Amino acid sequence: MFERERVQSIQSTRLPSRPRPQWHAPRSIRGRITMLISLLAVFLLVPSGVIAGLVAHQSVGDTVWLEARKEASVAAAADRVGAITPTIRPTVPGIEFVQVVSPDHRVLSASPAAKGLPPISEVWPSADDPQQDVWTCSHQRIGCVRLSAQRVTSAADSNVVYAGRPALSDTSMTVIDSLFATQGTLLIFLAIAMTWKVTGRTLRPVEAIRAELAAINVNDLSSRVPESSGEDEIARLARTINSTLSRLEAARLRTEEALNQQRRFAADASHELRTPVAGLRAQLEEAQLHPEDTDLDSLLHRTLSDVDRLQAIITDLLLLARVGSCAKEMRERVDLSAAARKEVARRGQEPRHTRLVLEPDVMIDGIPTQLGRLVTNLLDNAQRHAKSTVVVGVRRVDGQAELSVDDDGDGIAEADRQHVFERFTRLDAARSRDRGGTGLGLPIACEIARAHGGDLAVETSGLGGARFVLRLGLAETAEETPVPASDAP
Repeated sequence: MFERERVQSIQSTRLPSRPRPQWHAPRSIRGRITMLISLLAVFLLVPSGVIAGLVAHQSVGDTVWLEARKEASVAAAADRVGAITPTIRPTVPGIEFVQVVSPDHRVLSASPAAKGLPPISEVWPSADDPQQDVWTCSHQRIGCVRLSAQRVTSAADSNVVYAGRPALSDTSMTVIDSLFATQGTLLIFLAIAMTWKVTGRTLRPVEAIRAELAAINVNDLSSRVPESSGEDEIARLARTINSTLSRLEAARLRTEEALNQQRRFAADASHELRTPVAGLRAQLEEAQLHPEDTDLDSLLHRTLSDVDRLQAIITDLLLLARVGSCAKEMRERVDLSAAARKEVARRGQEPRHTRLVLEPDVMIDGIPTQLGRLVTNLLDNAQRHAKSTVVVGVRRVDGQAELSVDDDGDGIAEADRQHVFERFTRLDAARSRDRGGTGLGLPIACEIARAHGGDLAVETSGLGGARFVLRLGLAETAEETPVPASDAP
């Protein structure tokens, strides 16, 4: 038990082990690619250099052996025909040592460099193997020599020819090895430098994209990252980022517009509903204070009128808040002439004459209910201000669909033509005549026109009053056919 406690005590008092050094790879992609290419270059070029050096050594040796064999063959042929002389003149460049040796190892003939030397080698080729390559360093005077030993004939007493040259010194082979080592080192550094430069140039647009994205904030999405030419991954990335920024900017604008609509709705509701609510409350409080003097039927009639007015204002405000938020998928092909004819027919007998001047098949893309409300609001405004006549016209003009509503009323002064589209705006003429309305009819019509990509304007009518003109784009497949001129004013 005590021994176990002692072991545990020793283990608990051991020094903490040193943390192993961690190898950290380069943080940048440029550095990582350069490091990878460097490792690949080392792993490929170093073995290739070693193999190339070995091949060079072997090639040099094979060349020497080949030259020695050639010179030995020439000397053996001369000896066979008895043309050998005491002094042999080598015919192969580089071959310095040539000897013809008899079977009793006497030198019969020699080259100037081998004069006075004993046999260069003791190797004696047999009749079965008449030629042998020899590497010998037996003579201190001439050093190491590469020789080719060749029998002159296959007879037992045949002479042997030795031909060769001094072997390349270690210094010469070191020079060859140094050349290959230098070449391999230069190639490795060249691969590293080129990789560093090429990756830097390739990734330069990425850095520009990063810097531009870092400068973009949520309040300003109008900036775009630079796009490079071509169809590589970086060019496609830049185009995708710009497309995403465009969608985000559009979404932000839609969000701001929705928030602005909500703010306008809250402000308009609180402003416009205050007066009828206060009047309704005053009537009810007066009836509560003086019940005996209150005419119940009159009170109910007045309060119901105020409630109707409140309901109309709330309905128009809600419609204003919804206009523009409908998706494009909700749109369908609408015949603007048919829509105008339908809205006029729904009104029944009007105290003022309404005349239609409609071109057939004026097709647009829109939401039928909203377009119907637009036409209704324009007709309501014209009926309130006309003296006797209202003219509704639909036609094609310059590749657009045009809806016009004319009246023969007093018209609208040019200074007031932009104000009529502001919410809860009533001109003095409208107030003096007490024509009613919520003050939202024309603003609703204007918002519907804008939501459909068109515009609504006020002009002077040929009847003497006001002329409201709606212009919308024609449907894409709608064919424009020439139509005779109408009698629109």
